[in-house]
Amino acid sequence: MAGGSLAPAGKGTERAQQYKGKVTSYVVIACIVAAVGGSLFGYDIGISGGVTSMDGFLEKFFYTVYKNKKHAHENNYCKYNNQGLAAFTSSLYLAGLISSLVASPVTRKYGRRGSIICGGVSFLVGATLNAAAVNMAMLLLGRIMLGVGIGFGNQAVPLYLSEMAPTHLRGGLNMMFQLATTLGIFTANMINFGTQHLEKWGWRLSLGLAAAPALLMTVGGILLPETPNSLIERGLKERGRKVLERLRGTGDVNAEFADMLDASEIANAIKHPFRNILEKKNRPELVMAIFMPTFQILTGINSILFYAPVLFQTMGFGGNASLYSSALTGAVLCSSTLISIATVDKLGRRFLLISGGIQMITCQIIVAIILGIKFGDNQTLSKGYSILVVVVICLFVVAFGWSWGPLGWTVPSEIFPLEIRSAGQSITVAVNLLFTFIIAQSFLSLLCAFKFGIFLFFAGWITVMTIFVYVFLPETKGIPIEEMKFVWRQHWFWKRIVPEYPEDESNWTQSN
Repeated sequence: MAGGSLAPAGKGTERAQQYKGKVTSYVVIACIVAAVGGSLFGYDIGISGGVTSMDGFLEKFFYTVYKNKKHAHENNYCKYNNQGLAAFTSSLYLAGLISSLVASPVTRKYGRRGSIICGGVSFLVGATLNAAAVNMAMLLLGRIMLGVGIGFGNQAVPLYLSEMAPTHLRGGLNMMFQLATTLGIFTANMINFGTQHLEKWGWRLSLGLAAAPALLMTVGGILLPETPNSLIERGLKERGRKVLERLRGTGDVNAEFADMLDASEIANAIKHPFRNILEKKNRPELVMAIFMPTFQILTGINSILFYAPVLFQTMGFGGNASLYSSALTGAVLCSSTLISIATVDKLGRRFLLISGGIQMITCQIIVAIILGIKFGDNQTLSKGYSILVVVVICLFVVAFGWSWGPLGWTVPSEIFPLEIRSAGQSITVAVNLLFTFIIAQSFLSLLCAFKFGIFLFFAGWITVMTIFVYVFLPETKGIPIEEMKFVWRQHWFWKRIVPEYPEDESNWTQSN
């Protein structure tokens, strides 16, 4: 099978079989607290769509959109098409893209906790500015600070979770980040539903409550232990071993500790991680760091989550009905993530990604057909078809929630060797936020131009990414992070590019 799973073999893999330890309450609590960082990302995704459909917010900052919403429009798909409104949503992700690259050296030199704390503080400042905004400049400044918080948080938290978790449960514990993200989306949808009735200032409360998860992330970052990998990389070997022993619940951590020491020696020899990651020997990891987050966004999920109330109102749902529908999709996304947590370390990453892709393609095509036949200019969907659209969109969200949603973050965070890990995660976050920015800025225009074809546009991309996973992504479940290089050396395609053994790398690198 193309891209099939192969167990690591060859030199140096014996240690992985000697890892000792159990799942301790210490590691579970640390992962849960750290994963709260995901709720910042989720809260903003959920809150933005609801706020941009509130009359009080639109009347104050986007009056043209407010007028279009209140009056008939010649094209149902175009009533919210406004680049300023799109910029409100997308500016955050552009700021996050830039800050994620800045976060890489911070994460490497000062630890994962340092970036988590920076992210929490920045998001707290942004939430305060948005809630108090009296003009567009203040509103956008707040969005930029939120973006800085997300850039630092998304760069550090998945790394933290992958490095803290025991190998056999790494997938499930890493997905705590995605679970927190979906809980943030659902919470935001519930808050929007309540605050929409507060007329002029409900949007302020929705935006301001983002300070709550930001505060939790900041305090959590202060109280959390640093990862053993980070401590060892920074020369604090004894502290790193003590943390590792506490995480694994045993003093017999010699094998895992030895792997971390070896990885640390290589990492400390690398002075320019971003330059090193471009070397051909790291090509598989670089490709995944670029394509996994790109494809995650090109599923179209962010368009549905960002603009769910707008999207449902475009289809003719009333104000309350649209928020009900978006709250439902948020709840479905949250619950479906639990499926992934329970199955990812049993069924594997590839199975979930491929099966989820097939289900998402089917759902996108069905929605496009319904809207293409039953929904046109100055028309609304019948009650029966409206319910069917919501059901199919929920099925799409379910598929995303147990496949590309969590695994778009999990796979990149677990494949990088220590010497390029912070740089690799920064690239993953930057690419994710770049395409999030592009889709957020262009979706309303695409919806106006493509109409129901927007769903076929995303279905096409999901087809491409499903094939990509089948052909190029090896199975990574149960493989220790420090042993991941052996997976690439046995993959049918990547073995042609990476050196067969570690001692070949120096000669190989010089020749390439």
